Amino acid sequence: MKTLIIGSGAREHAFCWKLLQSSFIDEIFVAPGNAGTSSIAKNLNIDISNFDEIKTAIINLEIDLVIVGPEIPLIDGIVDFINNEKDLQNVLAVGPSAKGAMLEGSKDFSKEFMLKHSIPTAAYKTFNTDNLSDGLSYLETIKPPYVLKADGPAAGKGVLILNELEEAKTELVNMLQNNKFGQSGTTVVIEEFLDGIELSCFVLTDGKSYKILPYAKDYKRIGEGDTGLNTGGMGSISPVPFASKVFLRKVEERIIKPTIEGLQKDKIPYKGFVFIGLINVKDEPYVIEYNVRMGDPETQVVLPRIKSDFLELMKATATQTLSKTKLELFSDTYSNVVMVAGGYPEAYEKGNLISGIPPNTEETIIFHAGTKHKNGDFVTNGGRVLSVVSKGLNHQKALSQSYEKVSEIDFKEKYYRKDIGFDL
Repeated sequence: MKTLIIGSGAREHAFCWKLLQSSFIDEIFVAPGNAGTSSIAKNLNIDISNFDEIKTAIINLEIDLVIVGPEIPLIDGIVDFINNEKDLQNVLAVGPSAKGAMLEGSKDFSKEFMLKHSIPTAAYKTFNTDNLSDGLSYLETIKPPYVLKADGPAAGKGVLILNELEEAKTELVNMLQNNKFGQSGTTVVIEEFLDGIELSCFVLTDGKSYKILPYAKDYKRIGEGDTGLNTGGMGSISPVPFASKVFLRKVEERIIKPTIEGLQKDKIPYKGFVFIGLINVKDEPYVIEYNVRMGDPETQVVLPRIKSDFLELMKATATQTLSKTKLELFSDTYSNVVMVAGGYPEAYEKGNLISGIPPNTEETIIFHAGTKHKNGDFVTNGGRVLSVVSKGLNHQKALSQSYEKVSEIDFKEKYYRKDIGFDL
């Protein structure tokens, strides 16, 4: 099969790497890709927001299967576009419909969905510019920490957790009146703070049946000890040591099944990944958020744990035959340490030379994110630059291997968290 992967991050590099292990793969194209994907697939220099450009590429390259990595094309309806175009009738697509993508596209929509289908989540209220004064008054009635979430997608950075009432009020005004998160923050969800430890759940569904992929734990904050600004993700580990069989059984019964059944009841077409951001509160699972695609940095530790043919899983998802496939996993632990440009998630430089990237081995894989080629060298081209992924018998050994390789890689003002897994 000829496959097109849409996206440019380490997640998409991991998709390429995994698909290449399939005996059914013919060619892989990535739009637009990065320096890492270009070494194992063919990058396409096209605008992924321009669906007509994507259509032309699919036809010209005789693509059989499209896998969509990032959320924005999904929210904008790329899967509906592919499914509804006469010229693309034989093309398979993995990803939810635009209606399904609203689970990530709108925090308010996802909270209403959870409420409707009795899925455990934090109490909340939603506000916009019209009822800003009500929002300010509501903050006075709840206890800190105050959780403010931009309603729309904000690349993992649209959530503020604040301890001071006045700061929470100021930030609510910044979001609703001063466009702190642009269009994503024109509506804000104020949520009850849940105190516990977080983990990521990934479910693959064809709209009828589902497979639970490996769980992972990610680290969003820029600073050690989970301090500072939210980022797209600074590292991850899979499996999750604290997730007991009893807890995971509760997750499936109370959250995963009602989510998939809720999509069916609401007649929402969905063939793709469901990311469920969970929090363990005294051994009880609650949903923090939904994403409608694989997470980054978690994909980089989830995919290496899948023993089954990944292309077969993707094809079964798109053709609604997932119940006939078997999901087999490896028992190894994988860790991912993300190397970022100095200044990220705020202002940072691009174009800095990267040296010392080791070759991929059985023990360590380097997935590229913000990289490009320049005069035969790798240079930085984004905030998150590389994912250094290693395996081990447990998370300590896997992390030790990742950090050893991180020390060999260098670029100007490189930064990484030295405490991934600190809370395990």
